[in-house]
Amino acid sequence: MVLLAAAVCTKAGKAIVSRQFVEMTRTRIEGLLAAFPKLMNTGKQHTFVETDSVRYVYQPLEKLYMVLITTKNSNILEDLETLRLFSRVIPEYCRVLEESEISDHCFDLIFAFDEIVALGYRENVNLAQIRTFTEMDSHEEKVFRAVRETQEREAKAEMRRKAKELQQARRDAERSGKKVPAFGGFGNVSSVSSGSMITDTIVEPEKPKFTPTPARSSGPSRALKLGAKGKEVDNFVDQLKSEGETIISPSGKRGSDVSKVLPPPVNMESVHLRVEEKITLTCGRDGGLHNMEVLGMVTLRVADEKYGRIRLIINNNDNKGLQLQTHPNVDKKLFTADSVIGLKNPEKSFPLNNDVGVLKWRLQTTDESLIPLTINCWPSESGSGCDVNIEYELQEENLELNDVVISIPVPSGVGAPVIGDLDGEYKHDSRRSVLEWCLPVIDANNKTGSLEFSVAGQPNDFFPISVSFVSKRNYCDIQVTKVSHVDGDSSVRFSTETSFVVDKYVIE
Repeated sequence: MVLLAAAVCTKAGKAIVSRQFVEMTRTRIEGLLAAFPKLMNTGKQHTFVETDSVRYVYQPLEKLYMVLITTKNSNILEDLETLRLFSRVIPEYCRVLEESEISDHCFDLIFAFDEIVALGYRENVNLAQIRTFTEMDSHEEKVFRAVRETQEREAKAEMRRKAKELQQARRDAERSGKKVPAFGGFGNVSSVSSGSMITDTIVEPEKPKFTPTPARSSGPSRALKLGAKGKEVDNFVDQLKSEGETIISPSGKRGSDVSKVLPPPVNMESVHLRVEEKITLTCGRDGGLHNMEVLGMVTLRVADEKYGRIRLIINNNDNKGLQLQTHPNVDKKLFTADSVIGLKNPEKSFPLNNDVGVLKWRLQTTDESLIPLTINCWPSESGSGCDVNIEYELQEENLELNDVVISIPVPSGVGAPVIGDLDGEYKHDSRRSVLEWCLPVIDANNKTGSLEFSVAGQPNDFFPISVSFVSKRNYCDIQVTKVSHVDGDSSVRFSTETSFVVDKYVIE
């Protein structure tokens, strides 16, 4: 599939927003879109039309069209699947499918289109991932901004203090009858003696003294309001410190340690391994596991040719009944007998600077005891709507789940839910009609938690519930414990990245 452009246009072929994924002039894309309505056959229900050079794949959106322009040799089935995803993205940003609304949110749509297609080829993303990528919130940016505002505020306070000291020195000199010292600037330099110290601090001129007027009693002044904003930033910095963040003081000798605020980069050795797992899970709201699938892979990257002829020693302590499969070029007999991954021809080397999947596994089950994180939702009708109780429990205590978000649908147009008992934090997204229950960490010390809220609606309105999380520990207990040379069996230093992420985690 090679996608040339994606556009939203009127039925007359006027482009409202268009994103080209290959080099294409504006005249060319406007000409293609203008010719599109003339090619459609009235009375026939088709989703594509073709010319000698391109294919139009389209879907009506009330008075508009969502159009994909592709090459003629692209896969029409993949084109239609991509078109459906594009058509689902537009209502996420536009409340009504009208030309003015599309124009107002054109940049949001372009950013979302870029997440779907890169260089003409479809990315493997779903609607939830697109929303996450486009609305990414940077915690490091908040820390940086808070620290910078604190530094600016303290610098201004220091400047005012210096100015007051200089003004006081000038007044003292005037009272004692001595010559007023000069303090730099563009004044008469010759009046400064050789022993005087010239400073580059800019001094505010002393303001004339006015007769003080009685203070007003009609409320706080603007100066107090400005100070309140600085106080809020201080409170935010203090909160970050209480949560364990390292905040660099703007004064003192710790000014050179600003880099400690940012997380250190991954230290990649010449032999780098990635152990990645992805889970797909569907549960019933009344209990029961419909399907659970965990796909895992060990990926090897060799950056130095002297480490090309190596072997990986695998430690497999999993007892969940997963299926293992090695790369076709890997010696299967050696792996079956000794749990060692090596090439069939020991004289060959692994490819340099390429990610090579050497081992993958698959676990598919309907055993409820293997669910890593169970979600139990109890909506009960009341006189004013529904009282909803949700609780989670971590069944795999060896896991540590980070950035957990449990998304509960809520009825639209009935206002924000009233939150009762809560473990963690919550966020109500009225545009998406979703209540997000956010938990930074779920581990053995924080294995259970609950959320209670009330809102108008019916019990079926709160399903399906979706869950997302990331973890630096894999679900299936498979680890690479050692890397050694083929010749001599000497150990090789290596680095490892482990990740366990969610592809789909739904309670229907």
